[in-house]
Parts: sequence; C-alpha cells; structure tokens
Amino acid sequence: MSLLILAKGFSLGLSMIIPIGSQNSMLLTQGINRNHHLFTASLFIMYDILLIALGVLGGSLILASSNLLFTLLIWGGIVFLFSYGLMSFKSALLIKNINDKVVPQQKSLRIIFITSLVVTFLNPHAYIDTIMVIGSVSGQYQGASKLYFMVGTMLASLVWFTTVALGAAKLSPQLSKPIVKRSIDFSIGMVMWFIAWSLFSTWFAK
Repeated sequence: MSLLILAKGFSLGLSMIIPIGSQNSMLLTQGINRNHHLFTASLFIMYDILLIALGVLGGSLILASSNLLFTLLIWGGIVFLFSYGLMSFKSALLIKNINDKVVPQQKSLRIIFITSLVVTFLNPHAYIDTIMVIGSVSGQYQGASKLYFMVGTMLASLVWFTTVALGAAKLSPQLSKPIVKRSIDFSIGMVMWFIAWSLFSTWFAK
C-alpha cells in the first residue's frame, strides 16, 4: 500500500513538472551549454522539495484563502513570463544564419543561483503546482501515507531535473546546432507567452 501511494505521488509530481516551464527551459539551456547544469538541477530539486513540503503541511490553505495574494501572484507571473518569453524570442532572432556557430554562454555560479531564484519564486506555476495542487491532493492522506505521498512527489523532481540536466549535456552537440537552438528558443518563448495569457484569462474570469 505504501509503495502504491509513493507511486501516486511520483506520478503526480512528474505530471506537474514535465510540461515545459521556466525551470525546465533554464535547465535545458544550462545543459546544452554544459554550464553548471548539475548545480542548476540541484537548486531546482531543493526548491521543489521546499515548496512541496510547504504545500503538504498546509500552505495551500493560505494561498486559497487570500484573494490579494492570489492576484499579486498572478500578475507577478504574467510580467515575469512575458519578459522571459521576450528574452527567448530575442535569443532566437540573434541567430541570423543557421550556418553560424552558436557560442555557449557561460554564466557564473552567482548568476545561475540568482536566476534560479527568479525563475522559480517569481513563477506562479511553481506555487500552483507544488503548493496548491500537490498540497490539496495530499489532504486525502494521513500520517505515514501522507509522508509516502510527499516523498513520491519529491522523488519525481529529483529524477526529472537530473535527467534533463544530464540528457541536455549528453545531446549538447546536436541541441546546440543553430537551427535546433533557434527552434528551442522560439518554442520556449511561445510557451511562456501562452502560459502568461492563460494566467491573465484565469484572473479575468475570477
């Protein structure tokens, strides 16, 4: 029974983080550039563990009960996602010739750490997925069962972010080709703007 609950938590955790978002796009870029990608993955795993624990321990009730906090979260996310998408489009347009060689952009550990905080804690989906959704689902479990469920969701973050970091680094020669890099940047920009629009629609309909 405990393994089944662990598996349910793992499955839910994967379903929350597999759709491309700001964390995945940053980690993908760091992996392609082979620039402290495992450090970046470790940060995202740590952030997810923190947010999941907060959600399971009751943080979802705080977010759900405060309209002001919800509004601030939504609009902060819209501005952030629009800006992130804009930067992705700019990066795609800078590659003018598909035969040009893409020079990896190396960032310092300090810049990576600050950026990781921004793409995680200024992104409302980080709170919605980990605190509200996972936190709400965990409410059906009690005692040890809740602990197994929480550990399962945390393991999903560990497995996913590690796989993305190692996979992107392994496939770096293919993924760093100009035409592929441009497609990735353009796709990320489109996804960020789509999520921003969906957040605006959610706020407008509320």
